[in-house]
Amino acid sequence: MKKENPRKELIQKKKDKSIRLTQFTTGGGCACKLRPQDLEKVLIQLPVFQNEQVLVGPATHDDAAVYQIDEETALVNTVDFFTPIVDDPYWFGAIAAANALSDIYAMGAQPLFALNIVGFPSDKLPMDILKEILTGAQEKCKEAGIPILGGHTIDDEDPKYGLAVTGKVHPAKILTNNTARPGDMIILTKPLGTGIISSGIKKSLVPADIEEMITRQMAALNKKGADIMKYYPVSSCTDVTGFGLLGHLGEMTQGSHVDALIRYADIPILPLTEQLAGNGVIPAGTRNNLNYTSPFVSYADSVSELQKLILNDAQTSGGLLIAIPEKYARNLLNSLLQEDLKARIIGKIMNPGKGKIYVR
Repeated sequence: MKKENPRKELIQKKKDKSIRLTQFTTGGGCACKLRPQDLEKVLIQLPVFQNEQVLVGPATHDDAAVYQIDEETALVNTVDFFTPIVDDPYWFGAIAAANALSDIYAMGAQPLFALNIVGFPSDKLPMDILKEILTGAQEKCKEAGIPILGGHTIDDEDPKYGLAVTGKVHPAKILTNNTARPGDMIILTKPLGTGIISSGIKKSLVPADIEEMITRQMAALNKKGADIMKYYPVSSCTDVTGFGLLGHLGEMTQGSHVDALIRYADIPILPLTEQLAGNGVIPAGTRNNLNYTSPFVSYADSVSELQKLILNDAQTSGGLLIAIPEKYARNLLNSLLQEDLKARIIGKIMNPGKGKIYVR
């Protein structure tokens, strides 16, 4: 029997337990993104480059840019990086790589290659830590079937890692976040709670089995879900990361000019999430998201403040958020479940509207 690569063991099995990467930064993972309301104030002031070969640009807040090469091929490009979300450097690299690749999968595209983006405090951390980060990312990209062909590094106060990823897609098969239609069902492929639980890990409040569960979830590629989607007439897709479920669903509803209804009871939630949130373990990014989404989200009286926070929890390497016509939704869900994905139908696209989300 082949022995598992020891580098894939989690934090509790590391040789050196004295180095905790999450202690070298105030934020972690996608929760360290700029506040969306602040970012929008800057981006709205910038001119938009007009080019007929640009099929998807910044206007839709989509997961990646798409540039048409010819009638059969469009390039898909994305960049994503963040500060450590877990203490183990191998798994930090693997999660960051999976998170960056997710943008390509959400667009219905096939990744081709990637480039490293590294910020590393060489005066604070041994270079063996950087080696482990790069190894985790390299092995995750190998799982995705692509090489890492180089990159760029800087000496930085806080450790940061991510990828610039290039993929390809047929111009007629691009999936965007602004094409959901009334009557579509909404499917989520990974449970929520990684932001809250990651904050709990940083405070040493999470048992080893839960830490392992969310580490492996964040490191799981969205490749299976993306491959399955290709067999169904998906209307719209995005992935759930730093702006939380409601933030990314809001991009979909507003871009598509539709309203949506979701039910909290149908949302898959990771174990310990509600308990930690109830004890006040909430990332700053999650609270920012709640403020950001409040103008376009209407909560039923039965939805508690704690539940609102979970729906806005800043996710790292979250699942795909899929809108698909109702008559195909159950078959797609069953196909996802057959691949051991923890997918759920969480709601429905309702009528044409201004992008309002109703939570029941």
